[in-house]
Amino acid sequence: MVKGRFTAAEKEMKLLFNYIIFPGFLFSAVIGLISGWVDRKVTARVQWRVGPPWYQNFIDIIKLLGKEIIVPQGSKITFLLSPLFGLLSAVLVATILGNAFISPLEGFIGDIIVVLYLLVIPAISIIIGAFSSRNCLASVGASREMKLILAYELPFILAIIVVLIKSAGALQIGSIINYQINFGSHLSSPSGALAFIVAMLCIQAKLDFVPFDMSEAEQEIMGGTLIEYSGLPLAIFKLTKAILLYTLPLLLISLFWANEIGVWALIGKYILLLVIIVLVKNTNPRMRIDQTIKFFWGPVTVVVTIALISALFGL
Repeated sequence: MVKGRFTAAEKEMKLLFNYIIFPGFLFSAVIGLISGWVDRKVTARVQWRVGPPWYQNFIDIIKLLGKEIIVPQGSKITFLLSPLFGLLSAVLVATILGNAFISPLEGFIGDIIVVLYLLVIPAISIIIGAFSSRNCLASVGASREMKLILAYELPFILAIIVVLIKSAGALQIGSIINYQINFGSHLSSPSGALAFIVAMLCIQAKLDFVPFDMSEAEQEIMGGTLIEYSGLPLAIFKLTKAILLYTLPLLLISLFWANEIGVWALIGKYILLLVIIVLVKNTNPRMRIDQTIKFFWGPVTVVVTIALISALFGL
């Protein structure tokens, strides 16, 4: 009995370590903030500037933690709680993906479906927080964010379905990775390449990066959804976005490009995808929300539908 209790305690400690330290909160937050520095550095070089030092994002988060938390008059408790839900969901996604790469066979069936659900929560938390602030500009940003979710979620899910079809119906991220290790990456096939391009566009929208940053749009609505946030809640939102900047490219690698998952191969693939995302962000103008909806429901959905049909025929 003592041995059994000790084993159970070890499992609990390992579980806590996975979620809090590696590959969960602490690891994903550090990598996400460093990725945010890469974003700022590449942006600066594109604009012929030097850019900030590597530790700038860490300093920004620490400074926000020391700032006063200002709660708008008449706001609801969800104004302060919504950032926590977004952060929790991002950490869960980072943990599931990290464990899938570390031990592909130890995941659970259907974890890809859980990840899809969890990836919607950060956007929903921003919407709830913005509406709770009772600010008209935040409400405009929240309404845009709602429409943006409706625009990109359909093609994103269809792109994931293409991956599931090409992975012989696997519903486990580890199984999808193993399938690509044995039979080659999905990116090397026509249907997989089309689905990958669609997923990349949807990831750009999930990150609220240009050309799909209309919910924040500093030049139009002064930050939009986050206009009333300060101090710790704002730091949590920024940290959540940093973790998503780490997890979303990693998700793309696991679904489309996991033929080689060595440490250096993963780092190289991740940096390449990150730089592409940043370059798209810095070389395109912001789209209007109506243009974005037409774009995702029009040509993007058509392309992913072609990829889906091609995958059904084994292409």
